[in-house]
Amino acid sequence: MNVDEIAFIGIDPGVSGGIAILTGRKSEIYKCPATVRDMADILEPYRNKQDVSVGLERVHSMPGNGVASSFKFGMNYGQWLGILASMSIPYKLIQPYTWMKYYSYPKDRKDRKNYFKNVAQQRVPLLKVTLAHADAILIAYYTRNTHNE
Repeated sequence: MNVDEIAFIGIDPGVSGGIAILTGRKSEIYKCPATVRDMADILEPYRNKQDVSVGLERVHSMPGNGVASSFKFGMNYGQWLGILASMSIPYKLIQPYTWMKYYSYPKDRKDRKNYFKNVAQQRVPLLKVTLAHADAILIAYYTRNTHNE
């Protein structure tokens, strides 16, 4: 199957993350929805489809993160996993370091976030990219570019 015939979806599962959908025809970006129902609604068109490939950022808690924020982060991640599995949407888990390394990023966190936003904006120039969308866009492009590996 030609990559132009496949929908590539990148999901940054953080509460302030986003979803990017790349198809041969168009690109769509969303901030992470507030409810599980809204999360599922975005992916509903891809239920039981074989012409879709999802890259879900594999996340974990980090030292220094608060207990409440780690719990919320983990809940979002688990909800995305459940939605993908229940809809039989194929996905692969991608370590943050793996997709970030692909784009040769700066080490400073603030510089890195702005760099990723700029790179993402170059990939989808017709859309208004925010920090909430940037990682998801780059995960989707990483998934597309490494699809046959």
